[in-house]
Amino acid sequence: MSCTVMFPHDGDILNVYDGQIREERLVINVSISAPDGRQLLVNGAEARREGEYYYGEAALDGYANTITVTDRETGYTDSRVVYWLKNAVNKYRIAVDDNIWFLKDIVDNRHQYRSIFDNPYLGMFKDIHDKYGTKVQFNLYYQTEGFNLTQMPDTYKEEWKANAHWLRLTFHALQNDPPRPYEHAEPEEVLRDCKLVTGEIVRFAGEEVLEPATTIHYGAATREGCRALRQFGFRGLAGYFRFADGRPIVSYYLNDEQTAHLNGRDFWKDHSEDLIFIKIDAVLDGLKKNDIIRELDRVKANPGEAGFIELLIHEQYYYPHYTAYQPDYWEKLETAARWATENGYSPAFLSECIGE
Repeated sequence: MSCTVMFPHDGDILNVYDGQIREERLVINVSISAPDGRQLLVNGAEARREGEYYYGEAALDGYANTITVTDRETGYTDSRVVYWLKNAVNKYRIAVDDNIWFLKDIVDNRHQYRSIFDNPYLGMFKDIHDKYGTKVQFNLYYQTEGFNLTQMPDTYKEEWKANAHWLRLTFHALQNDPPRPYEHAEPEEVLRDCKLVTGEIVRFAGEEVLEPATTIHYGAATREGCRALRQFGFRGLAGYFRFADGRPIVSYYLNDEQTAHLNGRDFWKDHSEDLIFIKIDAVLDGLKKNDIIRELDRVKANPGEAGFIELLIHEQYYYPHYTAYQPDYWEKLETAARWATENGYSPAFLSECIGE
């Protein structure tokens, strides 16, 4: 029977919560399942048996780090690459999916609105930013009934750019319906829609507001579709990475094992596609306001999830005309931002965290 490395997984993205800092290096415990009596090495140093597993220390001293486990008796080796994200600890952001209606309102009121923040929805997020410093990413549709992004004027472009330090825009989908539009779509369709949205964002708001991470509508896409997004320039995709009826949901193309692993992590990198996946920690419109703090406390208590807090909400729940309107939308946002601030989390975009 060969040995099996239990932690870390190949592609794991680690931080101080996974180990401890010694002499400016992150030292983690590598855990290995193997029969008694084996002589195992972790990066050349002997592993020790403690209870069910063998353990050996590995010191990470840069962004990418190779960990090699060797069985002296059988000659078996297992090498994997893991990452140390130094800038992703005690950080958070808010992402907003399904956005299009606030842009239509800006167009409808372009002769009255002197500022994009005259739109009440966008103004609400600015209030959150002004109070807590929160950074917010809006993932956009290209079109909705009677409106598409080509109708957005570029007259507010300088204002968008001036607020790019806390406000970002990026691709989400062509439109709201049908559900899971890219679950079986050809990569050409994904890329076409991405280019439509991105091109219009650059035209009316500037390249400064773009962000190289997003959530695809319903978090469902083929490997080939995700590869097309990576080739376009996206480095990260956020999702739920959980199961419903025994199947992964909002997990892109990841298999059961990968989904289950990522469910308890902040990030994980699929080396085969050079893509980083980001676990969404709390969907605010899916929680009662009084449950938000309890859920975020639970996330913080898990070392694998505590480094970066990814918060998500959807645009439509803000509006009284929507069938599932949530009148406490503002309070949910404010509760989450306040919790993050009081618990020592600083606002950050993913682009500021997931690189070297």
